[in-house]
Amino acid sequence: MRRTFQLHRALTILSCVPRRFFFSIFWVSAVIPTAIFAHPHVFIETSIRLVLDDATEVVGVEVSWSYDEFYSMLTFEDMGLDRDYDGQLTLEELKRLDGFDLRWVEGFSGDVFLQRGAENLALGTPEGRGVVVQGARIISTHYRPLNEPISGDGLRLKVYDPTYYTYYELNHNIDAGNHCNVDIVVADLKAAQSVLKERLSVIPITAVETEFPEIGEVFADTALIQCSS
Repeated sequence: MRRTFQLHRALTILSCVPRRFFFSIFWVSAVIPTAIFAHPHVFIETSIRLVLDDATEVVGVEVSWSYDEFYSMLTFEDMGLDRDYDGQLTLEELKRLDGFDLRWVEGFSGDVFLQRGAENLALGTPEGRGVVVQGARIISTHYRPLNEPISGDGLRLKVYDPTYYTYYELNHNIDAGNHCNVDIVVADLKAAQSVLKERLSVIPITAVETEFPEIGEVFADTALIQCSS
């Protein structure tokens, strides 16, 4: 039964892959077959909420990560959760799971980039806001404060893994409050694929796993934020 369950979950990863990303998977596999097995490994639907103060200035960012079913299953296995394989956790299991993805290694930025101009604004240490399991998918939420309140007008936001190990699907899941509007500039996949092809061309095929280029940003959408006073 366990193997049957794992096979079912493994197959469902295909249904979790965003449609627009599927074409880039096909393209990469045609260019260099080993790359498809190297990047990305994890697919996360991401929601962002800009936290504003009474003066409508941004004081922090709340981030929700909805992991694909395959990665969620692997996490259950690794942590010894969901022993009955029904995709649901008990309250005690949820307590054990809470914060599982907030033990960040040194150098990890959180993959959320809030920018003014060319500058990445510093986001503080993540503060857990809970975890739930829905449809056999782990959804975790955390909050990251800014060092000081800033105007939201003119900010840009991107969510990406520079190493392209993880793919973040942002769509229009950004809550900027009643005083701000958000426009999404969709990544130019054709241009991104050209950059990827160029960078892969100088890497020996035997070194793809260890020297895969930091290509995540060129595949990331950009959120442009405009706020009224």
